[in-house]
Amino acid sequence: MRRFSIGLVVVVACIAGVGLYRGWFQVTSDSANDQRNVTFSADQNKIKEDENKVVQEVKSLKNRVKEKSATPAEKSKDQTVQAVKPPKDQE
Repeated sequence: MRRFSIGLVVVVACIAGVGLYRGWFQVTSDSANDQRNVTFSADQNKIKEDENKVVQEVKSLKNRVKEKSATPAEKSKDQTVQAVKPPKDQE
């Protein structure tokens, strides 16, 4: 249970760090009349925009992998390899 809790804290910290870096989250503070106000805000439009970029990149990567994996199969159809036997005098 302790490992799970530590793992969960690490995942949340990573998401928070990436979110702050990418501009998904903002933390602001101000003070007035001996009171400190801390505001946490999430930019849903920025999150959706980055999500769409990731989806497009994954699709592009998927297409590139398909193209690369299809290329050797096509080459093998065009360029057949035949076994070469050594001449009888070299056996």
